[in-house]
Amino acid sequence: MISRSPDLIKFRGVVVSPRNLRSFHHRHPPPPPAPTMSDLRPPEHQVAGHRASANKLGPLVDGSGLFYKPLQAGDRGEQERAFYEAFSAHAAVPPRIRDAFFPRFHGTRLLPTEARPGDTHPHLVLDDLLAGLQAPSVADIKIGAITWPPSSPETYVAKCLAKDRGTTSVLLGFRVSGVRVVAPGGAVWRPERPELKALDTAGVRRVLRRYVSSVSGEGADCSLAAAVYGGEGGVLSQLHELKAWFEEQTLFHFYSASILLGYDANAVSATGVGGGVRVKLVDFAHVAEGDGVIDHNFLGGLCSLIKFISDIVSEAPETPPLAP
Repeated sequence: MISRSPDLIKFRGVVVSPRNLRSFHHRHPPPPPAPTMSDLRPPEHQVAGHRASANKLGPLVDGSGLFYKPLQAGDRGEQERAFYEAFSAHAAVPPRIRDAFFPRFHGTRLLPTEARPGDTHPHLVLDDLLAGLQAPSVADIKIGAITWPPSSPETYVAKCLAKDRGTTSVLLGFRVSGVRVVAPGGAVWRPERPELKALDTAGVRRVLRRYVSSVSGEGADCSLAAAVYGGEGGVLSQLHELKAWFEEQTLFHFYSASILLGYDANAVSATGVGGGVRVKLVDFAHVAEGDGVIDHNFLGGLCSLIKFISDIVSEAPETPPLAP
């Protein structure tokens, strides 16, 4: 949790100066006035997590580039908010890492909810990481062979361990939590969660290949691999930059966090390059202090993911076909 003194703010052992927080808020002014329910909608391209409905809280977007994530129940929501406050202003976090790989944090807001008319619920206000992509192809990949922080109660550890062993988390150091692929013409391939949970090593490789394929249905020609995964600014280049930071950073240990991949399928299919490839870290309800130790759990999963994607790039066509 977060604790405060006149001179310091502390998040699970990570100390932040209020001066840095003031500087952060100066660099990132607050967003526009709070939206009404008519302005908000569930993200069309959400592939993991709880989806907002009349009876359930879930993420919302306002169409102006902001993403509203409801604070989770218990300590999780407060821990995630405390992490964003500390991380956003921490002097030891390189600005390039913070700006390139993490959602920008705009504070919290009380928003009305469909689930409880007349009531409000606190939401984290973040950048919409897929804003500006006309046809987002998205993948949510949970990183780490261990997905629970050390302070977790035994019942929660048992629950997470069962899920990790039942998926590829323990075996590969990561698992695919959600994926959405847009093919030329607008056809969408989006496997259901039970199918993703049942993936084995070959299945994970098949999904990562399908993510950069231009055909509809179950095919996997990997024709977009060079443009999306490879090249300057591609997924691999960004993952290697992130890896270099994780090989040095000892501030935080990221349990149950995900890497979100995104690109504009229309732009890549039409030009064979660009497409606004994005690599972002999300979900920070289980971040623990690093205590001066490298986060080997996250780093190991990240290296495993890099190996899988590198193999796909080496096997794929070098030049993707252009759309007619």
